[in-house]
Amino acid sequence: MDSSVAVDDIVFLSLLARDAPAVEYDEPVRFARQAGASPERIAALEQARALALRVRTTIRDQRRRENELAALFETAGDLAGLRDLDDVLRAIVLRARKLLGTDVAYLSLHDEKAGDTYMRVTAGSVSAEFQRVRLGMGEGLGGLVAQTASPYATADYFNDDRFRHTRPIDSAVHDEGLVAILGVPLLAGGEVIGVLFASDRKVRPYTRDEVALLSSLATHAAIAIESANQLAETKAALAELAEASRVIREHSVAVERAAEAHEALTSLLLRGAGLCELADSVSEILGGAVCLLDAQGQVLQGSAADANTPEVQAAVVESERTGKAVFAARQHLWIAAVQAGGERLGTLAVRADASLDPSDQRILERAAMVTALRLLTERSVRDAEYQVRGELLTDLLDAADRPDPDSAALRERARRLNADLDAAHVIVVARAEDADRRRLTSAAAHLAATKHGLAGERAGTIVLLLPGTDPTAIARDVVHQLHAAIQRPVTAGAAGPGHGPLKPAQLFAEAEHCLSALLALGRIGDAASAADLGYVGLLLGGGQVPGFVESTLGPVIDYDARRSTDLLRTLEAYFACGGNLMRAKDILHVHVNTVTQRLDRIAKLLGPEWQSPDRALELQLALRLHRLR
Repeated sequence: MDSSVAVDDIVFLSLLARDAPAVEYDEPVRFARQAGASPERIAALEQARALALRVRTTIRDQRRRENELAALFETAGDLAGLRDLDDVLRAIVLRARKLLGTDVAYLSLHDEKAGDTYMRVTAGSVSAEFQRVRLGMGEGLGGLVAQTASPYATADYFNDDRFRHTRPIDSAVHDEGLVAILGVPLLAGGEVIGVLFASDRKVRPYTRDEVALLSSLATHAAIAIESANQLAETKAALAELAEASRVIREHSVAVERAAEAHEALTSLLLRGAGLCELADSVSEILGGAVCLLDAQGQVLQGSAADANTPEVQAAVVESERTGKAVFAARQHLWIAAVQAGGERLGTLAVRADASLDPSDQRILERAAMVTALRLLTERSVRDAEYQVRGELLTDLLDAADRPDPDSAALRERARRLNADLDAAHVIVVARAEDADRRRLTSAAAHLAATKHGLAGERAGTIVLLLPGTDPTAIARDVVHQLHAAIQRPVTAGAAGPGHGPLKPAQLFAEAEHCLSALLALGRIGDAASAADLGYVGLLLGGGQVPGFVESTLGPVIDYDARRSTDLLRTLEAYFACGGNLMRAKDILHVHVNTVTQRLDRIAKLLGPEWQSPDRALELQLALRLHRLR
């Protein structure tokens, strides 16, 4: 080998080794020409220079590809450890700017709602207007890339008529000072989701390798976006799943708690617990004071002074309509209508704040249902007992019309109902106009049961047999109790006292006449007995003479019958003589002292007021009727 050729090779290898600029490869050829080298020598040097430049280009391309591959590997590593989408996209844009050596790199994403793309990440940008620009489909280079899903590049954007220039886009590009622009699409599932750009502030053509490199980075960006979206969807799905799991757990706990509450209330109902136990159980379960009211708003259990306000009444109506618990905010009461078959039986009220959760509301609604069953059961028992008591009272009122009434059987039936027919008792006959018949009979039966008496219906009136000796006082108590129960005026006549199973029939006739007299006098809502009405009751009530005579002169007639005395005739003589004792003793053919003693006895039997004008008139009428009998 020629020594000069070897030296030339070493020169070019040295240039390659230190990566000298391309211009330095011309120096060996220039020096040889200046030294007068032969044409063969110069041709050999030019051939060596060409080969060195080719090797230099190959080395540079390989080095560039290595850098590109390293950048792509780094990007892939970033995707593998993806934590924040903006950080990954920012790294991709920075690498694009570095690898392509451009002044600016940026990435825009598609906005499905607006139908355009918006700037997401920039690197090297200094214009606020540019960073806010939005590109519509087909507008500018980026809009064309998004519309066609193909890369586009321009060495001089403002002088390139392939793109639809718009004032907002051109203004933003001009404000940033950009001239050359390369844009490639971000594709996911065949759809354009954005555009990755590389731009320069001077005229610059972009090579195919640069387009390919930016497209690779765009692919990674699209993967990052899709991964982030999938991660976000996964997180959202996990969050929804966690929320659903929480709701299911809460619902399960609520269902279990409601089932336990329902089981507890049902157990109480099955073992015959009363309203008090039911209310206490509901109070314990819900942690609030419980009040039970009847259909008229009267408190049956607990206490609620503010349970009859308009707001509470409106809540009751709403609960009755919907079958749900309703909150009365001002009174801090949860209201549940107690109803069955469309009939309101009462109201269950729980004092609690508005935070009573849906589970507790359902428990309150179930408690209202259980309470309704208890009230219906109690009503059925009462109705059955009331029917038995009513049937016995009917038999007592009809006993006098039977040829041979079984008094012993009547006494035994009464004893089973805790009623004593041999004890002193009175009969009360009551009437209430425009009253709810069921409520009236139920209230009368309840009153009779609590007082160990009997109650029933006869000829459109309520009849009660109650223990006691004062018919007027008992009748007034009946009027008061029934009025409170039905909120309607009640009028009642009474008679008594009487003893034995055969007396109620006689007392009923007298009490009925007293009621008729009160109604004739217009004394609606009043109560009276024959003693209160006297002869007026006899006249207006259409009463029978024996009853009036018995109620007026009964003690005197009985005394004469037992003692074989003549008090009744003495009383007649005394009134016939105008109260003159001397004339009376002549009619009776006795001493005046005897007349005085007899009158003292009469005063003890009839009471100290027997000589008052009204009482005297009644006694004289009774004496005449007795004589006529």
